[in-house]
Amino acid sequence: MRLSRYFLPVLKETPAEAQIVSHRYMLRAGMIKQNAAGIYSWLPLGFKVLRKLENIVHEEQMRAGHVPMLMPTLQSADLWKESGRFDAYGPEMLRFKDRQDRDMLYGPTNEEMITDIFRSHVGSYKDLPMTLYHIQWKFRDEMRPRFGVMRGREFLMKDGYNFDLTKEDAMHAYNRHLVSYLRTYERMGLHAIPMRADSGPIGGDDTHEFLVLAETGESEVFYDSAVTDLRFGDREIDYDSHADCAAVMEEFTSKYARTDETHEEALFNEVPEDRRRVARGIEVGQIFYFGTKYSEAMGATVQGPDGKVVPVHMGSHGIGVSRLLGAIIEASHDDKGIIWPEGVTPFHCGIVNLKQGDEEADAACQALYDSLTALGLEPLYDDRNERAGGKFATMDLIGLPWRITVGPRGLKNGVVELTSRRTGESEEMTPELAVERIAQIYKGLTVRGL
Repeated sequence: MRLSRYFLPVLKETPAEAQIVSHRYMLRAGMIKQNAAGIYSWLPLGFKVLRKLENIVHEEQMRAGHVPMLMPTLQSADLWKESGRFDAYGPEMLRFKDRQDRDMLYGPTNEEMITDIFRSHVGSYKDLPMTLYHIQWKFRDEMRPRFGVMRGREFLMKDGYNFDLTKEDAMHAYNRHLVSYLRTYERMGLHAIPMRADSGPIGGDDTHEFLVLAETGESEVFYDSAVTDLRFGDREIDYDSHADCAAVMEEFTSKYARTDETHEEALFNEVPEDRRRVARGIEVGQIFYFGTKYSEAMGATVQGPDGKVVPVHMGSHGIGVSRLLGAIIEASHDDKGIIWPEGVTPFHCGIVNLKQGDEEADAACQALYDSLTALGLEPLYDDRNERAGGKFATMDLIGLPWRITVGPRGLKNGVVELTSRRTGESEEMTPELAVERIAQIYKGLTVRGL
C-alpha cells in the first residue's frame, strides 16, 4: 500500500475526550472515529488490525477443534424469557419492540440462542462433545462508556459454547479453552494471566478471566509474581488429551492470581511476602463452566449411553476481540506512539522515501516494495511529498515494528537503513539484505488481514 493512496487521517493534537493512552493513540493514528458514546467507526488502519486479531482467534479456535458459525446480533426476547434472564440481566441489555410489537434485544451474549440451536438438532450423546463459536458484534448499554474501545457499548467478541455429556468432559473443554487462549494471546504479543474471577450474570461456579497488567486496567488484581514468568511458548499439545490440558491448567492457575471480586486475604498472605503483588489489569477474555443451568431451563437434553435422557453440561468462553487492540496499545507504546508486536501489526514494515521525486530513491523504494510484496508481506510505502520529520513522526505514531529508510546519500554507498520501532536501533545494509531480514523476522508469523 502506498500512503498517498491510503486513508489515514492522523491527528497532530490529542482529542480532549481521550483519557487513556490507547484511546489517544487510536484517535490520533486514524484508527477509529466516534459515532456516538461508546460506538466507533473502524477506519482502514484500525480495521486492518482488528481483522488480524480476528484471524488469529479463528486459527487457534479451529486448532483446538472448535467449529465456527455465526448467529444474528438481534435476538427475540422469547428465549431469554425462557431462561429467566430477560428481566434479570439488567439495564445493560438494549431492549426494544419491533413493528409487530414483539420484544426484541440487541444481544449482549448468546447462551440462549446457541442452546436453542443445539436442542433443535442434537439428541444423542454420540454427537458429543461439541464446541461451537462465532465472532460477532455485541452491544451492552454501559452507563458511562469511556476509554475508547476498552469500554465501549458496541464491541466485537468471540464467544464459544461447549456441550458435553458429563461434568468431567465439560471441565476438559474448560481446560482446552484455557490452553487455546494462552496460545492466542501470546501470538498477539500479550502476556495475559488467567485469574480466578466472578461469573457475574453468566452464572456458574468455575470461571477464570484473562488479564493484561496495565496501570489503566479497570480491575484490581492480586497475584503471586511467579505467574508473570509463565509462558506457553511453542510447545505442542494434544487438545483431545484430558491429561495434557489439565496439566497446563494446573501449571498456569495453581499460583495465587485473583480479581478483587474473588480475592481472599488469608490465602494471599500464604504467598511469600516478596512475591505478593497488587496491580491493575485489563480483562481480555473469560471462560465459564456453568453445568446444566441453561440446558435444564431450556430442555437441551441428549439420550445417554444407558438410554436415559439427561441435560448436557455447558460452558461459555469469550475473547474481547475489539478490546484487544486497546490492551495491546496499553501494553506496548512509548511517548511517540504505538509499538505493534510483529504478530498483529497492520503492515509488516514501513518504507520511507527521504527524497520523493528523486529518480534513484523512487526506484529503490519501488524495488523494496515489490520484493517484500512478492514474499507475501505487506509494506506501507510513504511516498508523500512531505518532509522527512513528518514521515518519521507518522511511522512512529502508527507503530509499524520495522522501518526501511531510503535516501540519496545512503544509496550512493549502496545501503538503506533498517530501524526497529521498539528499540530505536538502526543499521545500514544493502536493500537486498534489508528485505531478507524482514522476511526472516516474519517467518511463521504472518497473519494476513484486509
